[in-house]
Amino acid sequence: MQNSILRLPDVIAVIRLSRSSIYNAIKAGTFPRPISLGARAVGWRSEDIHNWLESLSTQQEYSVATPAVSRRRAVR
Repeated sequence: MQNSILRLPDVIAVIRLSRSSIYNAIKAGTFPRPISLGARAVGWRSEDIHNWLESLSTQQEYSVATPAVSRRRAVR
């Protein structure tokens, strides 16, 4: 697998999470940190994203009780 650099729009398209969700997961230590590409640019190694996705599928296969959807109370 070629290790290319993915910019944020590409990462969002691959993992289907919002920008804020990605940065919250980085802060929580559950998502790969980006690498600096310049003064105001970051990117992610495609291999890091692939490994993260693989770890998710492994966690879901072996986890007994993982809630798939957050059950938030509806506001009326």
